[in-house]
Amino acid sequence: MSGRDLARRIGISQSKVSRIESSATTPTVPAVRAWAQAVGASAETRDRLAALTEEVFAEVQAWRVALSTVGHLQAEIERREAAAERVRVFQPSVVPGLLQTAEYARRVFGLFHLPYADDDLAKAVAGRLSRQLALYEEDRRFGFLITEAALRWRPGPARVLQAQLDRISSLTTLDNVSIGLIPLDVEAITIISTGFDILDGQDGSSLVTIETRHASLAIDTAAHVAEYEQAWSLLTEMAVFEEDARALLDRIRPSLVDGPVT
Repeated sequence: MSGRDLARRIGISQSKVSRIESSATTPTVPAVRAWAQAVGASAETRDRLAALTEEVFAEVQAWRVALSTVGHLQAEIERREAAAERVRVFQPSVVPGLLQTAEYARRVFGLFHLPYADDDLAKAVAGRLSRQLALYEEDRRFGFLITEAALRWRPGPARVLQAQLDRISSLTTLDNVSIGLIPLDVEAITIISTGFDILDGQDGSSLVTIETRHASLAIDTAAHVAEYEQAWSLLTEMAVFEEDARALLDRIRPSLVDGPVT
């Protein structure tokens, strides 16, 4: 079987077949299964290869590399979110991007360890605000879980965070948006130190994305996705919603004043 024939049967390019054969790139689990079936591998072999691929596969996109050719990544993130029927976001340290005000977003981008050029900073903020239009698409679902610590973290003057909390409060009224807040004094039933997103597709597939300091990770293997689904369920048990969430925001607001901490 030629590389061209194999590529056609799998549904990928011939050049990608060559890169996989030379170990220049890692195939996805669906590609591995399709490849094994195309060459007549046994069911046992197909399952073994898929299991091996699931153990090693994780898409890692280093920020430094990703930003070397584009000014910001908001358009790429928007494309990924647009393919999802449901988006769920957990953030322990910062208000999620889909909920940020323009000024809050600008200050967050300004703290990024790889500095943005002025023009790219403005475009990144505009790109983040463009992503937020999806919140008003009634046929899509969004869920957010945010810790109280994230709500109190201040990337600027008190007025910036005051406006940000007002925006969160207003978005809790959208029927297709669920915002859960995790109080500082709640008894913990799990510990998750890193934020993550779960993107659920219309075809039943799910993708988990995780942002670290140096890179973004994307995971779609069923066993690993299930771990984050479990974490989401436990975090949801710790959160308050709707009127209770708005009451928590009201309790935080009086403490937001400029000046030294005493």
